[in-house]
Amino acid sequence: MSGWNLGAVLEVVAREIPQSPAIIQGRRVVRWAELDRRANAVAAYLAGRGLERQGKVAQYLHNAPEYLESIIACFKGSYIPVNTNYRYGRDELIYLWTDADVAAVVFHGAFASTIEAVRPHRPGIAIWLWVDDGSGPCPDWAVPYADVAEGRLGAGAASSAQRSGDDLVLLYTGGTTGFPKGVMWRQDDLFMRLNTERGDDYPEEPDDTVLRARISKTARPHLPAGPLMHGAGLLTCFLVLSRGGAISLLEKRSFDPIDLLDTAARDHVGTVMWVGDAFARPVLAALEENPGRWDLSALKTIMSSGVIFSAEVKAALLRHLPHVTIADVFGSSETMALGRSVSTKAKSSPTGSFEAKANTRVIGEDGRDVTPGSGQGGILAIGGRQPLGYYKDEAKTAATFRMIDGKRYAIPGDWATIDADGRVRLLGRGSECINTGGEKVYPEEVETVLKRHGAVYDAVVVGIPDTRFGQAVVAVVEPKPGSIIKPDEIIAFVKQHLAGYKAPRRIISVPAIPRSASGKPDLNAVKAAANKNCEASA
Repeated sequence: MSGWNLGAVLEVVAREIPQSPAIIQGRRVVRWAELDRRANAVAAYLAGRGLERQGKVAQYLHNAPEYLESIIACFKGSYIPVNTNYRYGRDELIYLWTDADVAAVVFHGAFASTIEAVRPHRPGIAIWLWVDDGSGPCPDWAVPYADVAEGRLGAGAASSAQRSGDDLVLLYTGGTTGFPKGVMWRQDDLFMRLNTERGDDYPEEPDDTVLRARISKTARPHLPAGPLMHGAGLLTCFLVLSRGGAISLLEKRSFDPIDLLDTAARDHVGTVMWVGDAFARPVLAALEENPGRWDLSALKTIMSSGVIFSAEVKAALLRHLPHVTIADVFGSSETMALGRSVSTKAKSSPTGSFEAKANTRVIGEDGRDVTPGSGQGGILAIGGRQPLGYYKDEAKTAATFRMIDGKRYAIPGDWATIDADGRVRLLGRGSECINTGGEKVYPEEVETVLKRHGAVYDAVVVGIPDTRFGQAVVAVVEPKPGSIIKPDEIIAFVKQHLAGYKAPRRIISVPAIPRSASGKPDLNAVKAAANKNCEASA
C-alpha cells in the first residue's frame, strides 16, 4: 500500500476498540465492530455488482449512520465517495452525477421521487441503495441498504489488496466556478493534512503502532451540526474516527438549536462543528431563553467554518460556556485550514482574522509576498500537501493550483491583508460568489433562471450582509415593458429550477439595471440599491 489509506486506518481502530460507540444518533448506537462488519458487507456487495476500482458512489442522504458507513465502505472497497447536496433539484443532480461519473447511489427514501426524474438521464447508474426513512416503500429499481449491510444479499467480496494511499476522495464544492467541481484528494494527503493540523507527528509511511497509540478509549463524542454533505463537517468526522472517537448526529433534518443542545447534553459531546453565526446565533438565543436547562460540562471545543463567526456572538456564547474554547477555522475543500482564530473567556479574536499556518502566504498582484503590516491586499496561498486538482477540469486546476518560487500552492481566491505579527485579515473573495449559511451561490446561475421568467427583462444577483447567514441572496430585477414584478411568484419560479437556498430572499424591482458601456453591471450601484431597499424594509 502506498501511503495512508482511510479504510485500513479505520480497520485498526475497529480491532482495538470493537465495543466502543462509533456513531450515535438518538437511541441508535453503532459500535465499531458493527460499523466495520456492515461497511465490509456494503463494499462486498458493490464488488459483486461489478463496480470497478475507484468507481464513484454518491451519498444522497441526510445525516445518518448510513452516510458515514457507506463512505467507509468506499474506503474499504477502493471506491470513491461523492458528496451530494440533498437540496439539489433534478437538473443539478443530473449535472453533478454526470460530471462525477457516478455509478452507484446511496439515498434516503424521501428522495425517491426526485431520483425518478433523474434516472432516465443517468442510465449509467446501475446500483441504487435505498435507505429506509419511513417515507415509503423501496422502489422496484433499488435494493434495501439494510439488506446489503447485513449481508442478506451477499454478493462478492471486496479485496483489501487493491487499497492504496493514492485512492481518491472527491469533495464537490460550488466554489466560484458556477457549477460544482470535484476536489480530488489522495487519501494519504488528506489523512496527513487532517491529522497534523495541530502539530501532531505522523510518519510518512503507515505505521499501525503509531495509530494504536493515538486511539483514545475515553474521548467524548464529536457532533457535526451541519450536513455531512459539506466538507467542513465530514472531514472533522474522518479526523475523529481515525483516532477512535465517536460521532454524534442530530436527529432532526432541519437545524434546531434545541435539538443540538439536547444532543450535546445527552451524549456528553466534547466537540461541536458548526457554521458560524448561522448556527451560533440560534444556539445563543436558546441558551439565553433557557438558563440552566442543559448540562454542557463535557463540551470543550466549538469549531466553526464556512461563514463569519462574529466576535460579539463568540463573547456572548463564552459567557454561557466559560469553559469552552472556540476555534474559528478558515479554509476550503481545496486547502483544508488556511488559518484559525481561537477565542476563550480570557482571550478574544476579532471577526475575520486568523493566525496563518506556517505555509500560508499572501501574494500581491506583482507575484511577491505582501509586506506584513503594510495594509496591502493580496491573495491567499497555501503550500504543503494539497489536492491533485479538480476532477475533469484542467483549466480550473491550473488556475487554482500554481507554482510560486518552485513550489505548488493552492490559491482558492480569497483576498486578505497580513499584520506585522503575521495575523491574516480577510477582505473577501475575488469573485462575487455568495456564501449564505455555508452554502455557496454563484450569481450567474440564479440570474440565468430569473431571466427565464416571463416578467423579467434583466436581473443581477448580489449578496447582502445578513446577521445570521453571513449573506442573503438578493435579486435586483428590471421588468419587461408592461409587466409587474410579483416577488413571491418569482422566488417560487426559481425554486422550481434550483435548490431552495439559491433562490433570492428578496426581489427588488428597478426601472433599469445600471450597466457600464461595456454591458457589465455596475455592481456597486446594484448593491447600494439592494442595501437601501433592505434597510428601508427591515
